Amino acid sequence: MDLFFISSSFHVPSLCVFFILFFGGALGATFTFMNKCEYTVWPGILANAGSPSLDSTGFELPQDSSRTFNVPTGWSGRMWGRSGCTFDGSGSGSCTTADCGSGQVECNGAGASPPATLAEFTLGTGGQDFYDVSLVDGYNLPMIVEASGGSGLCASTGCVTDLNRVCPSELRVGGGEACKSACEAFGTPEYCCSGAFNSPAACKPSVYAQMFKSACPRSYSYAYDDPTSTFTCSGADYTVTFCPSTPR
Repeated sequence: MDLFFISSSFHVPSLCVFFILFFGGALGATFTFMNKCEYTVWPGILANAGSPSLDSTGFELPQDSSRTFNVPTGWSGRMWGRSGCTFDGSGSGSCTTADCGSGQVECNGAGASPPATLAEFTLGTGGQDFYDVSLVDGYNLPMIVEASGGSGLCASTGCVTDLNRVCPSELRVGGGEACKSACEAFGTPEYCCSGAFNSPAACKPSVYAQMFKSACPRSYSYAYDDPTSTFTCSGADYTVTFCPSTPR
């Protein structure tokens, strides 16, 4: 059944306005992934409950390449980069860091295994997009998120510093492939902001969170790091860059 009928008296300018009003709110944003690392990265994408899956949930992104997705208004989820991956011709395999455990290039609804640098987005809530880069689950790759074409503060955020090089030995993974969060490393309530520490008043940044925050001041360093770590923008497109040389 046709959605609407266009009569001979329906002028082209009016039709353009109609399409903008009728469809504009559903168009969402364009997301571009860029890999500036000196090696291949395999991004993973996980949509939150109630948000549709994008065209891919995991893919290969060679050095100096990019890939673009259309993301609808109202979408929320997270994105990250996997490293040290080995996949065979059928797409079966695994990754050294931030593996999603699917056993395939596509993550198929599975999230990143910590430690992982995460970019988190909620698009179009109250006319605004909310986004952040989180180190709450640890760190594996430098990452920056940049907004373009939007209105509002629209600040870039992320972690450009290679934290693997300064990661304390008690948080280090393997030969320095990734850096755990204190919660993952020690599992205690004061580091995980759980139990009696499950509130902003009770859970304060640990010495490890402070180290993360000092190196990457715009990234989430622990669970209640909202005031300096969540950013907003309206009507923007976004670029997620792995291993950026410097923020623009």
